[in-house]
Order: sequence, then C-alpha cells, then structure tokens
Amino acid sequence: MENIKVMVVDDEKLIRSGMTMILNTYDDIEVISTASNGEEALMECRKNQPDVILMDIRMPKWDGVIGTKLIKNEFENIKILILTTFDDMEYIHNALKNGASGYLLKDSDYDLIYEGIKGCFKGNIIINPKVASKIINENVDYSKKMAIDQIKSNNNLNDNEITIIKEVANGLNNKEISERLFLSEGTIKNKISNILSKLSLRDRTQLTIFAFKNNIVE
Repeated sequence: MENIKVMVVDDEKLIRSGMTMILNTYDDIEVISTASNGEEALMECRKNQPDVILMDIRMPKWDGVIGTKLIKNEFENIKILILTTFDDMEYIHNALKNGASGYLLKDSDYDLIYEGIKGCFKGNIIINPKVASKIINENVDYSKKMAIDQIKSNNNLNDNEITIIKEVANGLNNKEISERLFLSEGTIKNKISNILSKLSLRDRTQLTIFAFKNNIVE
C-alpha cells in the first residue's frame, strides 16, 4: 500500500513544521506539502494532489471554511480534516456543509490525529468525542425549540404564555410570576385562565402535567 499523502494547512509556521515532523514518523504517512491559508492550499492541490488535508479553521485570507469549499469544488476526492477549538462551532458546521470529512481538536494526541487521517482516507467521518457532544447538545436544544414552536402554533400560544406555563410548572404562584414578569397579579390570573381555556385544561395541576409532557419546562 502506498503512503497516505498529506498536506498540513496552518497559518502558524511552528505548527506546520511540528506537525510535518511528527506525521512523517509514521510509516504510512507522507507530508507532501504545507500551506498557510486556504488559498495557498488550493494552489498546492493543483501542483501535487494530496489524499488528505489537515486544515486549520481560522486563518488570514481564506480560512478553513472557504478553503474547504473551493478545494472540494475542484478536487472532489481529496479528504479534508478540520483542526478546531471548542469556540469554532459555526465554522465547524459550515466546513462540514462544504464537504469536510470531520474535525479534530488542536490539542489532540498525535496518535489520535494519525488515526483520524487514516480513517478519513478510508472514507470515514472523523468526529472528536468532546466536540461531538457539544454538537449533540446543540441539536437537542434546536429540536426542543422546534417542538415548542409547534406547540405554540397548534394551540395558538405566544411566547409570553409559554413563559407563564413554564413558571406555573416550576411551582410559582401568581404573585411570584407577576413579580418576575413585571405584570400585575390580576393580569397573570387572567392570562392563566386564557391559557387553560386554549388548552382545554381544568386547573394548574393539569397545566403543569401538560408542560412536563411537552418538554416545556427547562
């Protein structure tokens, strides 16, 4: 089997040289070129196509997202692994959307990066467990928001009424809710009556059950 040809793309020279030196110690990896941004990476691809690109995400000129998009448009078979940190979630989503094969953390163990490159070369999606957990949580929050939007639409409820339902389910009385929402106690009482009517519920107990069944309570 031929060596996996790798390109290292990072705007920091020390990282490029250090990563090159480490990766070249593996028998089946060969770093054939480096680049300091996405634009240089594309030009390097045109000279000598790598199998896998280890791509930094935040770089001057063309960052990892733009670089990934333009390289994948021109070289569909080149695999791209993104190097990232926890605060790069928007970059990660955009890079994956534009064809990246996964993402690794910059502080990953070198053996993990090595295994990631091999897995990527084989066509696998490489996901760092810590970052994957954060994305899953983001998706859960997004799904919850979509579910609440559906509840609002189906029952003709507004944001203010959803907030009141949450507070009722959390055990607050009318006075406590009025203080928290800066509304009169009488207004809160009327709003709860309207909510019960919209949902065809009898009392606060049924409203609390409704809130928990529909994951409205935080």
